[in-house]
Amino acid sequence: MSTLDALRAVAGEQATATGAGFVGSEHLFLAWLMTAEGAAHATVTGAGITAESFRALLGKSGSSRRGAATGDGGISSHAQRAIAAAEEIARGDGRNEANADDVFLALIREPRGAIARALTEAKLKPSQLRAVARPVAGKPPSPPRREAAPRPAAPKSAPARARRDPETDDIPEPRPPERPRLTPPPKPAPRVRTRRWSWLWLLYAAIPVSVWLHYSGGSATTLFVTACLAIVPLASLMAEATEHLAERTGPMLGALLNATFGNATEVIVAIAALNAGYIELVKASITGSILGNLLLILGLSLFAGGLRQPILRFSRTAAGMSTALLSLAVAGLILPSLLRGTGAEQRVLELSWVVAAILAATYFSSLLFTLHTHRTVFASTRHPVHGSRPWPVMFGLLVLAVATAAVAVESEYLVDTIRPVTESLHVSQLFLGLIVIPIIGNAAEHATAIVAARKGHTELAVQIAVGSGAQVALLVAPILVLAGAIAGQAMNLVFPPFQMAALGIAVIVTAVVTLDGESHWLEGVQLVALYGMIAAAAWFI
Repeated sequence: MSTLDALRAVAGEQATATGAGFVGSEHLFLAWLMTAEGAAHATVTGAGITAESFRALLGKSGSSRRGAATGDGGISSHAQRAIAAAEEIARGDGRNEANADDVFLALIREPRGAIARALTEAKLKPSQLRAVARPVAGKPPSPPRREAAPRPAAPKSAPARARRDPETDDIPEPRPPERPRLTPPPKPAPRVRTRRWSWLWLLYAAIPVSVWLHYSGGSATTLFVTACLAIVPLASLMAEATEHLAERTGPMLGALLNATFGNATEVIVAIAALNAGYIELVKASITGSILGNLLLILGLSLFAGGLRQPILRFSRTAAGMSTALLSLAVAGLILPSLLRGTGAEQRVLELSWVVAAILAATYFSSLLFTLHTHRTVFASTRHPVHGSRPWPVMFGLLVLAVATAAVAVESEYLVDTIRPVTESLHVSQLFLGLIVIPIIGNAAEHATAIVAARKGHTELAVQIAVGSGAQVALLVAPILVLAGAIAGQAMNLVFPPFQMAALGIAVIVTAVVTLDGESHWLEGVQLVALYGMIAAAAWFI
């Protein structure tokens, strides 16, 4: 997460806490007070302007400005201009990304409002703060002097105003005639994707190798391994194409595309296994995918991010909604098992269909909630996975179709070798479905979450891990129940007690870790440790 994204996220939380319907410039300043460091921050807080005092000032003045004009994402026009001005300051210094002090310099340009009033009460002048935030090269920053600084001669039209307002010197200099553009230029693509592709390209070689092994009658174990390796880059390619199409189609249709193809690899592999009659393996893959997202990937992400900074912060609102959806899903998956114990086994499949429909409806309701009715609340929690220019729609559809067909072929190879692999390696189908197959289908997405957390994008990493787990429980499971009915397989939602217990424990532990909106590397180690214990238990079953 960039500095601007982090400030926007904290500002969004503060806007919600103060009852504002949008993110204003005062919320950006409040976020700067809470997160920034350096000479400018020390000077401002040393003068008595802290997050608590500024929040109290907002409360006294009633600066919620509910009627102010807002732009996309629930951000006021003043805040948008400040962000654009911060990016222009960064570009003027030869930097690609604005930092916290750039935002601060942009905010103190406003001659009126809560920020200017707070600076005036603290006897801090914008011209002096600019000298602290951007010191002359080779000279260390010095705190602003309280005595009056020499003032440049005012133009002829200004003397009357100067005599009328003794604090004219507290008003910053007029802006240059050329106003910053409201829409910032596109940012360069993050390096995360470049590094990830460096090793994914090597795995594409497994595709022709698996085809050759299949038609030449090679070793079943070797074919299983090469098919697994081939699925990894293909799954990443499907996710890439889906992201580009989502950016072309807008938020609502893009969310539906992500819901449809976000876990398409898992669905394709599971459908191939259903056609082959591996129903219990499919159920284990559903459970394993949820456990992998909540424990392994979230744990590794928190550990990687915790090595960079001591305390990791993310949106409690988004994490709370995802854990609540997961709790609902686990409750829905338990009900068919309870009905089976009452002697009404013949109605279990029908109940599974009803529960699957309710879970899917709940998932689409959550999309409506986050993208439409409460989009201003979640505006600060959305971050694009990449910053490159979106592909053309037809090219994206072509890539998605080719990758989907290739995954379907590799899934057939994988499923055909399950029985000989389990016999030769003495591995249970439960372990394959619970541990191996979920990791293969989500390896590229998992790598993105871990690398993003290591680079400080904790919000994005948590969103990928917890959000993907909720998507599997609420959408993938109902799709597989429907696929089983079409294929003539009795695919129900009755899971073994071990899997249900593991799911319940994982959801509870994830809620404990994420609901406070803060974490650290030790909690990541604890999540990975729990996943390791569950994997060991699956190995010995």
